[in-house]
Amino acid sequence: MITISTRRRTAALTVPLLLGTALTGCADKHLDYQTDYSNHRPLRVTGHPSTGSLETVQRVVWRLADGDVDGLAALNTEGGDSRPAARAWIKEYGKAAARDEVTADFYEEGSVRQVVALHFTGPDRTQQVMVRIGEHDTWGIVLVNPEPKDVKKSGAAPTTR
Repeated sequence: MITISTRRRTAALTVPLLLGTALTGCADKHLDYQTDYSNHRPLRVTGHPSTGSLETVQRVVWRLADGDVDGLAALNTEGGDSRPAARAWIKEYGKAAARDEVTADFYEEGSVRQVVALHFTGPDRTQQVMVRIGEHDTWGIVLVNPEPKDVKKSGAAPTTR
């Protein structure tokens, strides 16, 4: 007669449950991204973004277009209350991000951080941002008050702060 210990039976039942839960969490994140992607204008891209820097910049533009202060603030990598800066960004760029195409120029190599110039059409303005890996190895943005520049796109790399 074969006997299976309670510990083995519990482990045999727990492992598939944990794997299913983990996979469901990944599927939800992927589904959220797909929904955001299909509900927003495409982002025009130049340069060589990494997967993380591109996804982060897309989320920044989407949160601007949606007027989502808390969603934009959640992308901040610097800690502290970033809602005031997020509100300023949305006031400055929210309508342009919702109405017109946005171009993101990715500069330099982007394995852990990358300087990006966002060009908003309509009022021809540019905003430089730094996207980088923050806590828990997740990508985010250094969210500070916007400093729009009324300039045309150029091929020169922006300066970093």
